[in-house]
Amino acid sequence: MGASLCALAGSPAPQQDGPPASAVPSAAKKKTDRKLLKELDNQYRDWLEEDVFYIITPEERSAFLRLSTNEEREQAIEEFWQRRNPNPETPDYNPFKEEHYRRIAYANEHFTSGLPGWKTDRGRIYIVWGPPDQVDPHPAGGPYERTPDEGGGLTMAYPFEDWRYHYMEGVGTDITLEFVDPGMAGEYHLTMDPCEKDALAKIGNAGPTEMEQNGETTKATRSMGNDLSTCGPSQIGTQMSTTEFDRLRQFTQVKAAPPTKFPDLEALVTTKVLRNQVDFEYRVDFMRVTSDTVLVPITVDIPNRQLSFESKSGVNSAVLDVFGRVSSLGGKVVQTFEDTINREIPDSLLRQVSTGDSMYQKAVPLRPGLYRLDLVIKDTQSGNVGTLYSRLVVPRFDEEKLSTSTLILADQLSKVPLKQVGLGQFVIGGSKVRPRMDKTFTRDEPLGIYLQIYNVGVDEKTQKSDANVVYLIYRLEPGKDPRLVYRLAETSAGLGQTGQQITLERLLLLNNFALGRYKLTVEVNDNLTKQSLLTAAEFTVKASPVAAARN
Repeated sequence: MGASLCALAGSPAPQQDGPPASAVPSAAKKKTDRKLLKELDNQYRDWLEEDVFYIITPEERSAFLRLSTNEEREQAIEEFWQRRNPNPETPDYNPFKEEHYRRIAYANEHFTSGLPGWKTDRGRIYIVWGPPDQVDPHPAGGPYERTPDEGGGLTMAYPFEDWRYHYMEGVGTDITLEFVDPGMAGEYHLTMDPCEKDALAKIGNAGPTEMEQNGETTKATRSMGNDLSTCGPSQIGTQMSTTEFDRLRQFTQVKAAPPTKFPDLEALVTTKVLRNQVDFEYRVDFMRVTSDTVLVPITVDIPNRQLSFESKSGVNSAVLDVFGRVSSLGGKVVQTFEDTINREIPDSLLRQVSTGDSMYQKAVPLRPGLYRLDLVIKDTQSGNVGTLYSRLVVPRFDEEKLSTSTLILADQLSKVPLKQVGLGQFVIGGSKVRPRMDKTFTRDEPLGIYLQIYNVGVDEKTQKSDANVVYLIYRLEPGKDPRLVYRLAETSAGLGQTGQQITLERLLLLNNFALGRYKLTVEVNDNLTKQSLLTAAEFTVKASPVAAARN
């Protein structure tokens, strides 16, 4: 017999010291997971506990259990299969998924005993690792001549099967797995003991090994080794990978979820393996367009100190290429955009500009749902690249419920000419709204406040709304309760906006504010529908040095 689960020949996978402590589920986490599993709808519980039970990783399982909506679960399932798709460019055809369900069907057809075939050990190994390269079946058991490493000698065996794999990824090469049916009822189980199939092992002097026949040892010593087997001493000396730790390691490895063979997308792989040479900040905002469309401005901020400027005729030039892609979690591309950021700075201003930032924004329309956002920024002079992979959750705005857009604290807030309405970077409707990425303002800079309010009630007779808005600013100091330092109230009538949507645009001077941290709260009260809501954002006021240059 070739190398067994307990006595491997060939090249075992490198041993590891075990998972980090943080990767070992705590008792509390296991309890939480069990509770979350019970709360799932049957279709999603069955998917976890039957369809992908053997191939889902612990991290994927935990993440799935913590999703809050069925929409997210459907997208997570789509992503799960796409990660394993050898042809990610054709998400409608996934040979991995087809093969997985084919294996389940085969296991149910061939390995069913007292359990469904997919629940048996043979079914599990077949589903995870596929058909073995060679099968040595002994369905009736009977007379069996032990191999030299099992101690030799003739005995009687229970029914058993040896499955040989030339290679098992993450486990090793030339692997033999043995399944034994000691109950002789067709219920084979994977064994770590190559001599568990010995039906005479506990019967007096029956079926002795070669050394037992020669009086060199006795049956009583068979279990005294350190390899968890019940075999007698080997006739050919100690074999490779026969310690109990090797047995346990391999037994765990072959029952673990297999490694993911294929990435989601090339961009995802790049994000994970490429060292980011250009660091940048980003933010996304959400503005309702229609009941099923949301405008998502994606803003990027790159510190100028990271740019490579080329000087020519007293002018310093830097060029950044920007590529963005929004895709479903299953890999279907929804939006892509490409653009170039050009900076041209005179020599006299280069030092000042180097302390500032370069900003870029692209607004994309998306349906509510869960997406993946990939961003790549390349400095064309140096070749340095920065990448970002992020989960993007686009909210659904309830048609009946009072709601708001993202609250934007802006360093530029102004009306644009009529011909520029809705066009260009940082333009939302008829206004230019540029977010201050770090939400830090000097006392000589105005704080721009931008917020859209949706589903405001309208009186059927007058066709006017009746809402009021209150701006509250609290000073935040360590060890103290927030202290109200500013309050302003206004009405929808005073704003001159009487429809179902109200847009707030306000510039607030900060010259009388002390340095430190603050919290802005915008309270909206609809007097017709009797609905109220709060939205808030924190900001910082700092001293007023020479203003940092921004493009």
